Amino acid sequence: MKKISDFVEVIHDSVTARYRKKKVSIGYFVEDYMAGKIDINKGLLELLSEDKDDIFTYDYIGHHYKFFVTRMIPEVINHSQKQDEEIIRSHYDNQNDLFSWFLGERMIYTSCYYTSDDETLEQAQDNKMDIIAQKIQLEEGDKLLDIGCGWGTLIAHMAKYYGAQTTGITIAPAGAEWARKQIREYDVEGKANVTIADYRDIPKNRKWDKITCLEMAEHVGIKNFKKFMAQVYDMLEDDGIFYMQIAALRERDSLFRGPNQEDLLWGLFMNEYIFSGADASMPLNWDLQRMEKVGFEIHSVENIGIHYSRTINAWYDNWLSNEEKVLAKYGQNTFRMYEVFLAWSTVIAKQGGSTAYQIVAYKNTNKFDRSRFIGNKSIGIAAQSGFAKISRQHEEKS
Repeated sequence: MKKISDFVEVIHDSVTARYRKKKVSIGYFVEDYMAGKIDINKGLLELLSEDKDDIFTYDYIGHHYKFFVTRMIPEVINHSQKQDEEIIRSHYDNQNDLFSWFLGERMIYTSCYYTSDDETLEQAQDNKMDIIAQKIQLEEGDKLLDIGCGWGTLIAHMAKYYGAQTTGITIAPAGAEWARKQIREYDVEGKANVTIADYRDIPKNRKWDKITCLEMAEHVGIKNFKKFMAQVYDMLEDDGIFYMQIAALRERDSLFRGPNQEDLLWGLFMNEYIFSGADASMPLNWDLQRMEKVGFEIHSVENIGIHYSRTINAWYDNWLSNEEKVLAKYGQNTFRMYEVFLAWSTVIAKQGGSTAYQIVAYKNTNKFDRSRFIGNKSIGIAAQSGFAKISRQHEEKS
């Protein structure tokens, strides 16, 4: 019978007592592991994949209550522009090297899309971008706005391979700098550009043929989500298409207790250490209801949670391969914090505790030409037949 002491070596005497028991709260384990108070005798992902239910409990600990009351609730209630800017920049800015050590060459911090078991992370990210182009029916000359563009890969890709006029919005100067470098490397200067701005400051007097938002709406927060959807609606041309990729949590009857309580403990960890203020990761019905209330009609929804698990697993492998670099610059605590994030998130997404959705929508008006979707691909897996043509276009334009 497995017990926690089979896998843990205690380094600091202060935590010896809790590891004499058969099980320990996963909250204690995570805090002790990041602080270097314990070591483990197998890989963290392997441990969480194979042994966690035998050696961990999913009880709240004092640390969770303190964080929830002193930080999370105030951030959820506030979500001012100043607060959001400070939080986002503290996570993303001036750490391009850190992110590159797990995101890899494409520098895309969102779920990719695997069409086979043997694809690389880079191939799967290219798949994702091409699937988006198909889902939004991107055409040459289309004006595309990408809200929360990260390091600019999507806007450069869409400009180069689809001839779109693209604009990316980011709040992080370091991300914008990287995006401009990519725009030069993709040779799409004049066709793609990036602007440093809060989403609330995007000019209201310009309309866009296509708008994309990949895993940024979570940062908008519960408080501002509906208002953000209304803003996107107003910025979209009447015949335009909106694509939103958003992380989501499993629906549950009780917010704080009940089955799958591990999901909530993982969520608290993520909110405290990785994505502070990103509280709008909600069940799918919550997102769709607010989109419909501002006037959107939902065309298609695809669950890509298993792709997200595979994506994060690839990030985890990249992170471990760069351990020496991370330790040299950022230290053990940062290395282990991201190790926990990547390993635990891989497992949570694989078992359905979290997921991600690709949502395609347009304005629900009488005049919208819905016939445009006849014969066009709606679901990524069905779009694979178009990949050969797209791949040839990539080769020709590279």
